[in-house]
Amino acid sequence: MITKLTLTIDDKVIGSAKRYARQRGKSLSGIIENYLKSIAEPEEATIDLSPKVTRLMGVINLPDDFDYKQSLGKALMKRHK
Repeated sequence: MITKLTLTIDDKVIGSAKRYARQRGKSLSGIIENYLKSIAEPEEATIDLSPKVTRLMGVINLPDDFDYKQSLGKALMKRHK
């Protein structure tokens, strides 16, 4: 069931949020709905990580400007030459 909700938000915030949504090809309502879903999920919905994965977390320190997509692309190109 879809229900209409009225919110009181600053005009500047609404304008920038609409631009954000338009740039991503999404509706502002959809973005807000997904955000509310993400914060309303019960804590039990979190995924339990295996002990092996937990031990690996934080092992690698990468620079702030590291672009993993670019690095992955280069590795795949090198692999498939």
